[in-house]
Amino acid sequence: MKIAIVTETFLPSVDGVVTRLRHAVDRFTELGHEVMVIAPELGVTEYHGARVVGIKPVTLPFYKHRRFTLPNPTVDGIIRGFHPDVVHAAQPLLLASSGAFAAHRQRIPLVASYHTHIPRYLDLYRAYRWGKRPVWWQIRRNHALADINIATSETMKAELAGQGVQNLHVVQRGVDTQTFHPRFASDTMRERLTEGHPGKKLLVFVGRLAAEKEIHRLRPMMERRDDVALAIVGDGPYRRELEQIFEGTSTLFPGFMEGEELAGAFASADAFVFPSVTETLGLVILEGMASGLPVVAARSGPTMEQVTDGVNGLIFESGDEASLDAALTRLGDAELRGRIREAARAEAEKFSWASASDDLLRYYEMAIAQHG
Repeated sequence: MKIAIVTETFLPSVDGVVTRLRHAVDRFTELGHEVMVIAPELGVTEYHGARVVGIKPVTLPFYKHRRFTLPNPTVDGIIRGFHPDVVHAAQPLLLASSGAFAAHRQRIPLVASYHTHIPRYLDLYRAYRWGKRPVWWQIRRNHALADINIATSETMKAELAGQGVQNLHVVQRGVDTQTFHPRFASDTMRERLTEGHPGKKLLVFVGRLAAEKEIHRLRPMMERRDDVALAIVGDGPYRRELEQIFEGTSTLFPGFMEGEELAGAFASADAFVFPSVTETLGLVILEGMASGLPVVAARSGPTMEQVTDGVNGLIFESGDEASLDAALTRLGDAELRGRIREAARAEAEKFSWASASDDLLRYYEMAIAQHG
């Protein structure tokens, strides 16, 4: 099969969408499929046997930390020259919308996937809340072109359906259980992340440092608890502001990590804390679970599809300081913590990127069959 993937984000960027697509390309090329990726031009021209075609990006005024590519007519010609059997438009709002329209014009089977909940993000940026209605209109219009639409959680499937998106399915989630594993726990890493206080309860957050991650909501807890150290791993447009917000608390900003260093940061902590309620899934939750960590997470639909309170994690109510404190108090129960660690790892072991990518491939085949 010849597969064209048009995406708003790809390597060398690091986020959940890139993680999923990178593993998908790995799997597809391993199975003998020919893959081309069309993405913002960031210096990568080939990945794991797949050609990567870059389109010049721009910096958007409301998100200057990352460069995006606007809809571009050259995508039509690139796809026409490749002659794919299927086009996958990952988050068809900007560049990927060009892929969706090219597939529609050329009568190529189209799969469109929804990864980033832009309308919810706009709630957090007051100056741009007016944009929710036109963004939803564009989402409906662009996804209406697809033979198959994919959501990453049942919660998002239901919300998209409520907005009029049809032909919806949910793709499996995945995690690399060899990269993320409890065996990578390190006294040296724990000493580093607690800034020399390894006896403290170490919470770790991993992700892009942006307003929509709602990391600032952890500040009151860090003011009250002198028994807790927090490591906020990652980088992003909100980092400088977060450093100011958490000033004077036992909070470390070690910056961006990947590979063995990131695996060590996960495994050396006592829990993974996840305050965001804007995610369409939150793949990083499974990475924490694979590392054997209890996930202490704010209640949201997609999160509750992965975390069962008291079984493989602990749930608190977003913005409720007493609820978060109660979850951390429960985390102090060594017997409960041990059971949750085991259950979290067992839950993660149910998933793999090979299986998730095979699931995506089945949707490609379904789109081809339905397209006729």
